[in-house]
Order: sequence, then C-alpha cells, then structure tokens
Amino acid sequence: APLQALIFDSVYNSYRGVETYFRVFNGEIKKGQRVKFMATEKIYNADEVGTLKLTQVAKQSIKAGDVGYLITGVKTASEIKVGDTITNVENPTKERIDGFENVKPMVFAGIYPVDTEEYEELRSSMEKLQLNDASLVFIPESSAVLGFGFRCGFLGMLHLEIIQERLEREFDMTVITTVPNVSYHAFTNKNPDTILLVNNPSDLPEPSKLNRVEEPFIKATIITKSDFVGPVMSLCIEKRGLVTNQTYLTPERVELTFDMPLAEIVFDFYDRLKTVSKGYASFDYHPIGLKESKLVRVDILLNGTSVDALSSLIHTDNAYNIGKRMCEKLRQLIPRQQFDIPIQAAIGAKIISRETIKALRKDVTAKCYGGDISRKRKLLEKQKKGKKRMRQVGNVEIPQEAFMAVLKLND
Repeated sequence: APLQALIFDSVYNSYRGVETYFRVFNGEIKKGQRVKFMATEKIYNADEVGTLKLTQVAKQSIKAGDVGYLITGVKTASEIKVGDTITNVENPTKERIDGFENVKPMVFAGIYPVDTEEYEELRSSMEKLQLNDASLVFIPESSAVLGFGFRCGFLGMLHLEIIQERLEREFDMTVITTVPNVSYHAFTNKNPDTILLVNNPSDLPEPSKLNRVEEPFIKATIITKSDFVGPVMSLCIEKRGLVTNQTYLTPERVELTFDMPLAEIVFDFYDRLKTVSKGYASFDYHPIGLKESKLVRVDILLNGTSVDALSSLIHTDNAYNIGKRMCEKLRQLIPRQQFDIPIQAAIGAKIISRETIKALRKDVTAKCYGGDISRKRKLLEKQKKGKKRMRQVGNVEIPQEAFMAVLKLND
C-alpha cells in the first residue's frame, strides 16, 4: 500500500532542523527514502527515522500502526504543518488522511516587538511557535507608532495571552499586542465605486471624506442547552446580531442562528459566550459577505498625540460608551508622570471623552519657613513653567497592560 503518515506534532532543533512526529496509517517509511508533504507539495530525503522512547531510537524503517519521528533537515518551520500527510514520492497516495481541519481564528490582533530591530527575531519565534500550535496564523503588517510587526489570528483571548506569554518565556521576546479588528471596505466621496481596503483603523479616511463603510458579516451557529437560550440571545443582540433561526434539536438542546458582524466576535464574544452558557455552548461561523454599516474610527490621544495602535473601528451607537470606557481604563493603567497627561477619545476632530492622569507633585515650598509669600509664589511659578515645558517634550510610556486592557473593557 502507498505510504500514508499523519503529522501530529513537530519541534525545532537548532542543529538538526525541524523534527516531525508522525503516525503511519498505511505502508512504511524507510531511512533514505524520498518523501513528500502533501499540503506544501515539498519533497525531502528522510535522513533519519526512528521511534520515540525515553530518547529517540533510530530505525531503518517504521511500519503501519507505529508512531515515530522524521528528520529531513528542514530549517523553515512554516513548511511543516500539523495534520499534513506524508507520502512516498515513487508510489504516492492519492488521498490525504481525514480528520484534521484548519482551525478558524476567532480573535485577530497585531503583535509588535518593543525594539523594532527584533522584527526578524520575532518572525523566527512565531514560526517556531506555529510548529506545535497549528491554530496560530500570522502575516506581516506595519504601524506608524510601533513599526513592523504581525497581524495574528487566535482562537480566543486566552490563546492570545498564552502566545504572548510563550514568546516572553521561551524566546525572551518582549512584545506589544494591539486592539483586535477585521478587514473593512471603505468608499470615499471622491471615488464612491472604488474599494479602499482597510486592515488597520488608521487607514480609514476622515469622516468628512467618507462615503460609506462595509464590514464583513458572518452566519453564526450556536448550539446550547435550552436553559441558556435567554442569556445567549441577549449577548448576540448586544453584539448587533440578528436572529435568523431557532431549532430545538432535542428538548434540552437548541440551535440558534444569527447574522452578525465579524468585528463583534473578535473582541470578547467567545469568552463571554462560554461565561453566559457556563461552558455549555459550541460556536461556529462562516462568512456571508459584506454589508454597509455606520462605523466610525475612535482615536485615542495621549498628551495630544494620536496612538494608532489603540485606534478602533466601532459602530456609531457604541462609539461614545466604548471611548469613555477606554479613557477610564487607560487612566488606571498608565503610570503618573511629572506633568498632567490628558487622555482623549476622538472621532475625527471631535473629542467625545476625556480623562486626566494627575501629575506627581513635588512640594517646592517645603524649604521655605514662614517669611514673605512672594518667595513661595516665585518658586511655584518656576515649577509651573518647568511642568509646561516638560509636557511639550515629554513622552508618555504606554505599558503592555494598557494595550491589553482595551480588549477587556467589560472586566
């Protein structure tokens, strides 16, 4: 029978390249044989095959039913995919092994290195993470404030935090994670028929130049226990969902179908669905095209400077509320400086919310004991001028928690 082996895991070895772990379903894999990875159509020599015991034990061949490892000298981590089928070049199988689906990402966010020079190092780290986490997807992108980084797809907020933690622990990478969003179609007043693809909120034209915005919608299917239908429906309607169908599969289980914007599921929808259903809800979705929506870009200004990594596209009805909550959350998380820091949420040129982080106060009059008030006033005036100058040139450092807090406004 032709060789059919399923890849279930892989690890990166800096000396030997990618070590692939597989199970043989049909045929056998021999040392020195030419093998093909069916997903990527790449052909390699099986430099070493063997079984996994306490250590790796090299063998001449691995037969059907056995689990083993394969070393082909591959150095590019992205060429090996978990769930792929390995076959023989001389006598290839026509069918891949079923059972592995490409996982759909639920949350999309940007990951950037704190030091822009570490971009290539971050790419290499992400590829190595992808070796044993097939659900992680990423493509390069850039930001005006943060430089070059990656737009990544995750299964949920927990997955996002795990990837960030693994980057820090396993690869010693300090990264910044941005607000999640999706891809939109914008149309300007000047060219109302030309599609302007908006992957980053900062690419959206000013409200005065904007004709309309279309956002991707999905058909969401949720299966839950009948006890939780009320809370699940309330959550979906809050997320701008429209109920299209409700079917009782059994007296205990209900299938609910909604049309809803993809942007609403990338924030915290999946986690909140699990919370309101006490874990008894499954969620699946597929895209159904784009629909026109009343969306606005909410910018966050720190000390008068817009931070594009904190910008987000939000429905007009929710813009004021979310802008206000973002300002309040950032005020709690950004450390105090020697000068007042205004935090503002803006739509175009219009400020919709403002919070102020009060300055750390140094008592410059402490050394004055009694005496003329004019001496104290002179010192206070001098301090005031210094604070004003500091505010003009001072940079506000934004901690990683501030970027992450925007994702958890309901906490």
